[in-house]
Amino acid sequence: MKILLPPSETKRPGGSGSPLDLEALALPGLHAERSAVIDALVDLSADEEAARSVLKLSARQLGDIEHNRTLRHAATMPAVDRYTGVLFDALDAATLSSASRRWLDAHVWIHSAPFGPVGALDPIPAYRLAAGTSLPGVAPLRRHWADATTDAIVEDAPAFVLDLRSEAYVALGPVRDHLPSAYVRVVTDDDGGPRALNHFNKKSKGLLVRQLAETRPTLGSLRSLRRWAERRGIVLRDGADPGTLELVVSE
Repeated sequence: MKILLPPSETKRPGGSGSPLDLEALALPGLHAERSAVIDALVDLSADEEAARSVLKLSARQLGDIEHNRTLRHAATMPAVDRYTGVLFDALDAATLSSASRRWLDAHVWIHSAPFGPVGALDPIPAYRLAAGTSLPGVAPLRRHWADATTDAIVEDAPAFVLDLRSEAYVALGPVRDHLPSAYVRVVTDDDGGPRALNHFNKKSKGLLVRQLAETRPTLGSLRSLRRWAERRGIVLRDGADPGTLELVVSE
C-alpha cells in the first residue's frame, strides 16, 4: 500500500542533511519535471519583486524567496520532518520509533509542488511553492505534473493507494482508475447525515497515518485496510461517490 499525503504551506527551517539530490528521491521517473520546476523557481527568485508577486508573499514571508534561491545547495531534512501544520503536527513523526519511521518511508509519499511526490524520509530543502502557482518558463503546474506523476505512480505498481491529498494536489497527479485506490474524506455524523469537516480533516488524516505507522500493518487492499481500521476502532465506510471512503470522526 502507498499513502499519498498533501504537503503543508508551513515548513520547519534549516536542516543538517546534504543538498538536494534529485536522483535519490522516490519516483525517479519524475527527474526531468523536478529539474524544470526547480530551475524556474530558482530563476524567479533572482528578482525579489517578481517572486513576491508570483508567489503572493507578504512582507513577513520574503525569507521564502531566499529559500527558493538556494534550493539546489541548501541543507535538507526528511520531508516528513520538514512540513509542519495541523496534519503533520498530528502525525508527529519525530516522536515515532525508528521502525515506524521506516514504515512511513516505505509506504508514504508526500506530494509537493516543486518535487512531485517524495518519500517520507526523502531529504528536501525548505521552499515556497503552492499547487496553484504559475511559474514563468514552465507550463501551469497542473499540466506540467499531472500525466508524468500519474504514470510514475503506475510504474511503482502499488497494490493499493490511499489518497489523503487535497483536491489541488490530486490535480497534480490523479491516480489512474484501473489502479486500486480510495480517496478519503473526513466527515462527522449529525442529524442531517454526514458533514464534511475542515480543521478536523487535516488532524484526523495525520492521526490515521500515525496509527498506521505505529502498528506497521501489511496492507495490500481496501479490504485489509478496513479490517485493520475495524480492529483499531476507526470508522472507514464507503463514500457517496465511487472510489471514495469516509473517515468518520467526532468533533
